[in-house]
Amino acid sequence: MFHMLEHQGICRDVKTGGEAKQEKRLGGNRAALFVYATEGLENMAFVSNAISLVTYFNGYMNFSLTKSATSLTNFMGTSFLLTLFAGFISDTFMSRFKTCFLFGCIELLGYAILAVQAHFHQLRPMPCKGVAPDAMNQCEAAKISQEAILFTGLYLVALGTGGVKSALPAMGADQFDEKDPNEAVHLSSFFNWFLFSLNAGALVGVTFLVWISTNQGWEWSFAVCTMAVLFAILFLCLGKPLYRINVPKGSPIIRFAQVFVASIRNGNLPIPEMTDELHEIHDKEAGKQEEILGRTDQFRFLDRAAIVRTNNGVSTSITPGPWSLCTVTQVEETKILLRMLPIILSTVFTNTCLAQLQTFTIQQSTTMDTSFIGFHIPGPSIPAIPLLFMFVLIPIYDRIFVPLARKITGIPNGIRYLQRIGVGLVLSAISMAVSGIVETHRKSVAIEHKMVDSVEPLPMSVFWLGFQYAIFGAADMFTMVGLLDFFYAESSAGMKSLSTAIPWCSLAFGYFMSSVVVEIVNKASGGWLASNNLNRDKLNYFYWLLAVLSVVNFVFYLVCASWYKYKKVEVKKVESSGEDEAKVELVGV
Repeated sequence: MFHMLEHQGICRDVKTGGEAKQEKRLGGNRAALFVYATEGLENMAFVSNAISLVTYFNGYMNFSLTKSATSLTNFMGTSFLLTLFAGFISDTFMSRFKTCFLFGCIELLGYAILAVQAHFHQLRPMPCKGVAPDAMNQCEAAKISQEAILFTGLYLVALGTGGVKSALPAMGADQFDEKDPNEAVHLSSFFNWFLFSLNAGALVGVTFLVWISTNQGWEWSFAVCTMAVLFAILFLCLGKPLYRINVPKGSPIIRFAQVFVASIRNGNLPIPEMTDELHEIHDKEAGKQEEILGRTDQFRFLDRAAIVRTNNGVSTSITPGPWSLCTVTQVEETKILLRMLPIILSTVFTNTCLAQLQTFTIQQSTTMDTSFIGFHIPGPSIPAIPLLFMFVLIPIYDRIFVPLARKITGIPNGIRYLQRIGVGLVLSAISMAVSGIVETHRKSVAIEHKMVDSVEPLPMSVFWLGFQYAIFGAADMFTMVGLLDFFYAESSAGMKSLSTAIPWCSLAFGYFMSSVVVEIVNKASGGWLASNNLNRDKLNYFYWLLAVLSVVNFVFYLVCASWYKYKKVEVKKVESSGEDEAKVELVGV
């Protein structure tokens, strides 16, 4: 990756609106390196807690297993859902750099509060560790004030990480011009290396930080998380002289609303067949480059928003307002969002499966033998297995598979975005099936050795859980990166941050749906997951149910993907002299 440092050039700012002067800044891979470092450090803190907070809730805050799992999934879901809010802020009011800085500081404050609570025993109940699951109700419950401190810190972290994860991928992608064939190749690699840096941080988090929380105490773990986020903010700021800084274009939500209102107002008008009869702004200012979206035949009722009203065939002299007349580009921007919705909805269930792995698999690990060549591996460190697998897989994918596929298909990414996402969904279903097989074997070991109600570890290695994690890690590489790349490339210039927030929202709804699924399955099955004892639960049945539902979800995705139409972009560029004009049409890949 480091040979990419050689690639640099003097480029204009990424301007998405206004009449700001063009500033010369360094973009490319040199700027992207600071983005990678920022994401790696921030994700190191976030993932370590996402993996092991169930243990903290259960063993230190004295929550039941069910409440612990629900609290974690709600925290994770909120974290990713708040990316939408941050994406709106970034596209509307401030640059992506300022968004990352502001929300990074909020996340820093959240970790500091958690570290303080973990350090002072007066701020939390007496830890209830080493107690049999059936006796958990005898432990001292956390007071309301103690839970208030906990959730204040947690949800400040959620708000902060939501802002960073929304704006940072788009800011990194801004360092490459997708309309330049040479930079488009680097842009396709950016999201792969962004995931690599995300996994690098996660690997440190699930090993080093989990070891600290297990052996040194949670106050030290939260303190290291605080320092990691602080250094992430510093790296972000160090790269500022190299960044291409975007200029907010205004609220995309308002633009969407204007299209719907204008189309309703013009509901009695016939839809023109010729695109030339619809309103579009083609005048260009000197030196300015603007994206014009071509008309598509889906959601044609919205085309009415771009119809110019006339009196007996003659245009009126009064210029209609933005709530009465929109451009074709604005209409198509709205259509893009509508076309994207079925795609993102079809990936929600995959993230529901991920939520189960991050809760129930960690609980499974606490019942198994964690010894490895003389060391004891904390259960929450088991996700290191898929992370190591992805450490090898991502470079192979980016440096070997993509160039070979590019020669065959002519597509900068090697394969189409939706094809990559589809591969991930298939691997997700396989992972759930494997999880069911492993859990069946784990329960048989507990029964065979008469340890169903024992708190001692079973004579079964925790590395059995690595199979399901490794397969799901590969699924995540295909799905998550494919979604980020897809939504950034397919969105219009004025909604890049909001669009890169949408894939994280799929994670959010997956985590929220996870809690609902567990409750529904418990009621419908008579209590497959109702006990605090995994050896008596029917977790294997639950995993197999998820595998079947994942197959059904994949069929739904195939229908949505076959219906989707990639956007067509016409870039009309006027040179500074105002005389030369060039037109380029880009079709999504």
